[in-house]
Amino acid sequence: MRVLVTGASGFVGYAVARRFALAGHEVFGLTRGDAALPSGVERVFGDLLDASSVRKAVGQARAEVVCHLAAAVRVRESRVDPVTYWQTNVGGTLALLGALADGPSEPAKLIIASTCAVYGEPATQPVREDARPEPGNPYGAGKLAADRAAADLAAAGAIGAISLRAFNVAGGLPGHPDRDESRLIPKAVAVAQGRAPELVVNGDGTTVRDYVHVLDMADAFLAAAGLCEPGEWQAYNVGGGGRTTILDVIESIERLTGKPLPVRHQAGAAEPPELTADSTAFQQATGWTARRSDLDRIIGDALDAGASAYSPGA
Repeated sequence: MRVLVTGASGFVGYAVARRFALAGHEVFGLTRGDAALPSGVERVFGDLLDASSVRKAVGQARAEVVCHLAAAVRVRESRVDPVTYWQTNVGGTLALLGALADGPSEPAKLIIASTCAVYGEPATQPVREDARPEPGNPYGAGKLAADRAAADLAAAGAIGAISLRAFNVAGGLPGHPDRDESRLIPKAVAVAQGRAPELVVNGDGTTVRDYVHVLDMADAFLAAAGLCEPGEWQAYNVGGGGRTTILDVIESIERLTGKPLPVRHQAGAAEPPELTADSTAFQQATGWTARRSDLDRIIGDALDAGASAYSPGA
Protein backbone atom coordinates (compact mmCIF):
# COMPACT_ATOMS: atom_id res chain seq x y z
CA MET A 1 0.00 0.00 0.00
CA ARG A 2 0.97 3.63 -0.48
CA VAL A 3 0.81 5.30 2.94
CA LEU A 4 1.04 9.00 3.85
CA VAL A 5 1.92 9.89 7.46
CA THR A 6 1.44 13.47 8.63
CA GLY A 7 3.72 14.51 11.47
CA ALA A 8 6.12 11.73 10.46
CA SER A 9 9.08 13.32 12.25
CA GLY A 10 7.24 13.55 15.58
CA PHE A 11 7.48 11.10 18.46
CA VAL A 12 4.51 8.90 17.52
CA GLY A 13 4.44 9.77 13.81
CA TYR A 14 8.03 8.59 13.38
CA ALA A 15 7.18 5.23 14.96
CA VAL A 16 4.07 4.87 12.79
CA ALA A 17 5.93 5.66 9.55
CA ARG A 18 8.68 3.24 10.56
CA ARG A 19 6.16 0.49 11.32
CA PHE A 20 4.47 0.73 7.92
CA ALA A 21 7.86 0.80 6.16
CA LEU A 22 9.00 -2.30 8.06
CA ALA A 23 5.78 -4.01 6.97
CA GLY A 24 6.79 -3.48 3.34
CA HIS A 25 4.55 -0.54 2.42
CA GLU A 26 5.55 2.48 0.36
CA VAL A 27 5.55 5.27 2.94
CA PHE A 28 5.60 9.04 2.52
CA GLY A 29 6.20 11.34 5.48
CA LEU A 30 4.63 14.79 5.37
CA THR A 31 6.78 17.36 7.19
CA ARG A 32 7.29 21.13 7.16
CA GLY A 33 11.08 20.87 7.38
CA ASP A 34 14.02 18.51 7.15
CA ALA A 35 13.74 16.69 10.51
CA ALA A 36 14.84 13.06 10.41
CA LEU A 37 12.50 10.41 9.02
CA PRO A 38 12.78 6.63 9.39
CA SER A 39 14.72 4.62 6.84
CA GLY A 40 12.62 3.81 3.80
CA VAL A 41 10.26 6.79 4.22
CA GLU A 42 10.13 9.37 1.41
CA ARG A 43 9.66 12.99 2.45
CA VAL A 44 6.91 15.16 1.02
CA PHE A 45 6.74 18.78 2.11
CA GLY A 46 3.56 20.35 3.36
CA ASP A 47 2.07 22.48 6.12
CA LEU A 48 -1.40 21.62 7.38
CA LEU A 49 -2.07 25.33 7.84
CA ASP A 50 -1.52 25.82 4.08
CA ALA A 51 -4.32 23.97 2.28
CA SER A 52 -2.64 24.23 -1.12
CA SER A 53 0.53 22.55 0.14
CA VAL A 54 -1.55 19.77 1.69
CA ARG A 55 -3.34 19.16 -1.60
CA LYS A 56 0.00 19.03 -3.38
CA ALA A 57 1.41 16.55 -0.85
CA VAL A 58 -1.68 14.33 -1.00
CA GLY A 59 -1.53 14.37 -4.79
CA GLN A 60 2.16 13.49 -4.76
CA ALA A 61 1.73 10.57 -2.36
CA ARG A 62 -1.42 9.16 -4.02
CA ALA A 63 -1.88 7.26 -0.77
CA GLU A 64 -4.37 4.52 -0.12
CA VAL A 65 -3.93 5.00 3.63
CA VAL A 66 -3.37 8.30 5.43
CA CYS A 67 -2.23 8.32 9.07
CA HIS A 68 -2.88 11.78 10.53
CA LEU A 69 -0.63 12.54 13.49
CA ALA A 70 0.43 16.17 12.99
CA ALA A 71 -1.06 18.16 15.86
CA ALA A 72 -0.46 20.44 18.82
CA VAL A 73 -0.74 18.19 21.87
CA ARG A 74 -0.21 20.01 25.21
CA VAL A 75 -3.32 20.23 27.35
CA ARG A 76 -2.14 23.08 29.60
CA GLU A 77 -0.79 25.05 26.65
CA SER A 78 -4.15 24.73 24.89
CA ARG A 79 -5.79 26.62 27.75
CA VAL A 80 -3.35 29.50 27.33
CA ASP A 81 -3.43 29.59 23.51
CA PRO A 82 -6.73 28.02 22.41
CA VAL A 83 -6.86 29.76 19.02
CA THR A 84 -3.61 28.12 17.88
CA TYR A 85 -4.91 24.74 18.98
CA TRP A 86 -8.15 25.14 17.05
CA GLN A 87 -6.29 26.40 13.99
CA THR A 88 -3.80 23.53 14.08
CA ASN A 89 -5.89 20.58 15.18
CA VAL A 90 -9.20 21.46 13.56
CA GLY A 91 -8.09 23.68 10.69
CA GLY A 92 -5.24 21.34 9.79
CA THR A 93 -7.53 18.33 9.81
CA LEU A 94 -10.06 20.15 7.62
CA ALA A 95 -7.30 20.97 5.13
CA LEU A 96 -6.38 17.29 4.98
CA LEU A 97 -10.00 16.19 4.66
CA GLY A 98 -10.54 18.67 1.85
CA ALA A 99 -7.55 17.29 -0.03
CA LEU A 100 -8.78 13.72 0.44
CA ALA A 101 -12.32 14.63 -0.64
CA ASP A 102 -10.96 16.01 -3.91
CA GLY A 103 -8.43 13.22 -4.37
CA PRO A 104 -8.54 9.95 -6.31
CA SER A 105 -11.90 8.38 -7.06
CA GLU A 106 -11.09 5.46 -4.73
CA PRO A 107 -11.78 6.60 -1.12
CA ALA A 108 -8.69 6.73 1.05
CA LYS A 109 -8.50 5.10 4.47
CA LEU A 110 -7.83 7.75 7.13
CA ILE A 111 -6.46 6.79 10.55
CA ILE A 112 -6.54 9.73 12.96
CA ALA A 113 -4.47 10.08 16.12
CA SER A 114 -7.19 11.13 18.54
CA THR A 115 -6.98 11.27 22.33
CA CYS A 116 -8.60 10.28 25.59
CA ALA A 117 -8.89 14.02 26.30
CA VAL A 118 -12.15 14.00 24.32
CA TYR A 119 -13.80 12.23 27.26
CA GLY A 120 -12.96 14.79 29.94
CA GLU A 121 -13.27 13.19 33.39
CA PRO A 122 -15.55 10.15 33.07
CA ALA A 123 -16.86 8.82 36.36
CA THR A 124 -16.52 5.22 35.17
CA GLN A 125 -13.03 3.77 34.70
CA PRO A 126 -11.63 2.27 32.57
CA VAL A 127 -13.18 4.40 29.81
CA ARG A 128 -15.17 2.76 27.02
CA GLU A 129 -15.91 4.25 23.62
CA ASP A 130 -19.57 4.72 24.55
CA ALA A 131 -18.62 7.17 27.31
CA ARG A 132 -20.13 10.58 26.60
CA PRO A 133 -17.47 12.96 25.21
CA GLU A 134 -17.12 15.98 27.51
CA PRO A 135 -13.70 17.51 26.82
CA GLY A 136 -12.48 19.81 29.55
CA ASN A 137 -9.90 21.79 27.58
CA PRO A 138 -9.38 23.24 24.08
CA TYR A 139 -7.04 20.41 23.11
CA GLY A 140 -9.69 17.75 23.77
CA ALA A 141 -12.46 19.86 22.26
CA GLY A 142 -10.53 20.41 19.05
CA LYS A 143 -9.60 16.76 18.69
CA LEU A 144 -13.25 15.79 19.16
CA ALA A 145 -14.24 18.28 16.46
CA ALA A 146 -11.64 16.73 14.14
CA ASP A 147 -13.07 13.28 14.83
CA ARG A 148 -16.56 14.46 13.99
CA ALA A 149 -15.44 16.16 10.78
CA ALA A 150 -13.81 12.90 9.66
CA ALA A 151 -16.97 11.00 10.59
CA ASP A 152 -19.08 13.36 8.47
CA LEU A 153 -16.80 13.00 5.43
CA ALA A 154 -16.88 9.22 5.83
CA ALA A 155 -20.67 9.30 5.99
CA ALA A 156 -20.62 11.17 2.67
CA GLY A 157 -18.67 8.25 1.20
CA ALA A 158 -15.50 10.21 0.44
CA ILE A 159 -13.24 8.29 2.85
CA GLY A 160 -13.22 5.57 5.45
CA ALA A 161 -11.97 6.74 8.84
CA ILE A 162 -10.92 5.42 12.23
CA SER A 163 -10.02 7.61 15.21
CA LEU A 164 -7.60 5.96 17.60
CA ARG A 165 -8.12 7.58 20.99
CA ALA A 166 -4.71 7.15 22.57
CA PHE A 167 -4.21 7.42 26.29
CA ASN A 168 -0.60 8.16 27.35
CA VAL A 169 1.94 7.18 24.70
CA ALA A 170 5.49 6.78 26.04
CA GLY A 171 8.69 4.78 25.67
CA GLY A 172 11.06 5.42 22.79
CA LEU A 173 13.06 4.16 19.83
CA PRO A 174 16.87 4.18 19.64
CA GLY A 175 17.89 7.78 18.99
CA HIS A 176 14.27 8.93 18.90
CA PRO A 177 12.93 9.75 22.38
CA ASP A 178 9.88 11.75 23.31
CA ARG A 179 11.43 15.22 23.57
CA ASP A 180 8.35 16.87 25.10
CA GLU A 181 9.43 17.37 28.69
CA SER A 182 6.06 18.82 29.63
CA ARG A 183 5.07 15.14 29.91
CA LEU A 184 5.86 13.06 32.97
CA ILE A 185 8.06 10.27 31.62
CA PRO A 186 10.26 12.40 29.31
CA LYS A 187 10.81 14.89 32.14
CA ALA A 188 11.58 12.16 34.67
CA VAL A 189 14.06 10.62 32.21
CA ALA A 190 15.69 14.03 31.65
CA VAL A 191 16.15 14.41 35.41
CA ALA A 192 17.53 10.88 35.76
CA GLN A 193 20.04 11.57 32.96
CA GLY A 194 21.14 14.95 34.31
CA ARG A 195 19.48 17.17 31.73
CA ALA A 196 17.06 18.71 34.24
CA PRO A 197 17.54 19.40 37.96
CA GLU A 198 14.36 17.94 39.44
CA LEU A 199 10.96 16.45 38.72
CA VAL A 200 8.13 18.68 39.92
CA VAL A 201 5.09 16.63 40.91
CA ASN A 202 1.61 18.14 41.19
CA GLY A 203 -0.01 16.85 44.37
CA ASP A 204 0.90 13.62 46.12
CA GLY A 205 1.71 11.63 42.98
CA THR A 206 -1.25 9.26 43.16
CA THR A 207 -3.06 10.31 39.97
CA VAL A 208 -3.56 7.23 37.77
CA ARG A 209 -2.82 7.03 34.05
CA ASP A 210 -2.70 4.34 31.37
CA TYR A 211 0.60 4.21 29.45
CA VAL A 212 0.95 2.55 26.06
CA HIS A 213 4.33 1.97 24.44
CA VAL A 214 4.93 4.01 21.28
CA LEU A 215 5.71 0.79 19.39
CA ASP A 216 2.38 -0.70 20.45
CA MET A 217 0.69 2.51 19.30
CA ALA A 218 2.40 2.15 15.91
CA ASP A 219 1.13 -1.42 15.70
CA ALA A 220 -2.37 -0.08 16.39
CA PHE A 221 -2.19 2.19 13.33
CA LEU A 222 -1.13 -0.71 11.15
CA ALA A 223 -3.95 -2.87 12.52
CA ALA A 224 -6.49 -0.06 12.02
CA ALA A 225 -5.53 0.26 8.36
CA GLY A 226 -6.74 -3.29 7.82
CA LEU A 227 -9.99 -2.56 9.64
CA CYS A 228 -10.91 0.74 7.99
CA GLU A 229 -13.76 0.60 5.43
CA PRO A 230 -14.87 3.32 2.96
CA GLY A 231 -18.05 5.10 4.04
CA GLU A 232 -17.58 4.21 7.73
CA TRP A 233 -16.10 5.93 10.78
CA GLN A 234 -15.35 4.36 14.12
CA ALA A 235 -13.52 5.45 17.27
CA TYR A 236 -11.42 3.01 19.30
CA ASN A 237 -9.57 3.44 22.57
CA VAL A 238 -5.91 2.41 22.64
CA GLY A 239 -4.21 1.99 26.00
CA GLY A 240 -1.68 -0.26 27.63
CA GLY A 241 -4.10 -1.74 30.14
CA GLY A 242 -2.21 -0.71 33.28
CA ARG A 243 -2.97 1.61 36.19
CA THR A 244 0.16 3.66 36.77
CA THR A 245 0.68 6.49 39.26
CA ILE A 246 3.36 9.16 39.21
CA LEU A 247 4.90 7.42 42.20
CA ASP A 248 5.05 4.19 40.16
CA VAL A 249 6.98 5.99 37.42
CA ILE A 250 9.43 7.42 39.94
CA GLU A 251 9.95 4.03 41.56
CA SER A 252 10.57 2.35 38.20
CA ILE A 253 13.16 4.93 37.14
CA GLU A 254 14.96 4.73 40.47
CA ARG A 255 15.06 0.94 40.31
CA LEU A 256 16.23 0.82 36.69
CA THR A 257 18.91 3.50 37.13
CA GLY A 258 19.95 2.49 40.64
CA LYS A 259 19.88 6.07 41.95
CA PRO A 260 17.33 8.37 43.60
CA LEU A 261 15.38 10.81 41.48
CA PRO A 262 15.27 14.43 42.73
CA VAL A 263 11.56 15.17 43.25
CA ARG A 264 9.74 18.26 44.50
CA HIS A 265 6.00 18.23 45.23
CA GLN A 266 3.77 21.25 44.68
CA ALA A 267 0.05 21.94 44.93
CA GLY A 268 -2.17 19.62 42.91
CA ALA A 269 -3.35 20.67 39.45
CA ALA A 270 -6.88 20.56 38.04
CA GLU A 271 -6.72 17.22 36.24
CA PRO A 272 -8.61 13.92 36.27
CA PRO A 273 -7.59 11.70 39.19
CA GLU A 274 -7.74 8.66 36.89
CA LEU A 275 -7.81 8.06 33.13
CA THR A 276 -7.49 4.46 31.98
CA ALA A 277 -8.55 2.77 28.76
CA ASP A 278 -10.88 -0.07 27.99
CA SER A 279 -9.33 -1.22 24.70
CA THR A 280 -11.47 -4.35 24.41
CA ALA A 281 -13.31 -3.22 21.26
CA PHE A 282 -10.11 -2.60 19.34
CA GLN A 283 -8.51 -5.81 20.57
CA GLN A 284 -11.52 -7.85 19.50
CA ALA A 285 -11.78 -6.13 16.11
CA THR A 286 -8.10 -6.48 15.16
CA GLY A 287 -6.33 -8.92 17.49
CA TRP A 288 -4.01 -6.09 18.58
CA THR A 289 -2.41 -6.34 22.02
CA ALA A 290 -0.24 -3.94 24.01
CA ARG A 291 2.59 -6.45 24.29
CA ARG A 292 5.36 -3.95 25.14
CA SER A 293 3.42 -1.72 27.52
CA ASP A 294 4.51 -2.92 30.95
CA LEU A 295 5.91 0.05 32.86
CA ASP A 296 9.50 -1.16 33.17
CA ARG A 297 9.72 -1.79 29.40
CA ILE A 298 8.34 1.69 28.70
CA ILE A 299 10.74 3.36 31.15
CA GLY A 300 13.70 1.26 30.04
CA ASP A 301 13.16 2.13 26.38
CA ALA A 302 12.67 5.82 27.25
CA LEU A 303 15.97 5.79 29.14
CA ASP A 304 17.77 4.06 26.27
CA ALA A 305 16.30 6.45 23.70
CA GLY A 306 17.30 9.47 25.77
CA ALA A 307 20.82 8.18 26.31
CA SER A 308 21.36 7.56 22.59
CA ALA A 309 19.77 10.82 21.43
CA TYR A 310 21.49 13.15 23.89
CA SER A 311 24.93 11.53 24.04
CA PRO A 312 27.89 13.60 22.77
CA GLY A 313 27.98 13.54 18.99
CA ALA A 314 24.38 12.30 18.65
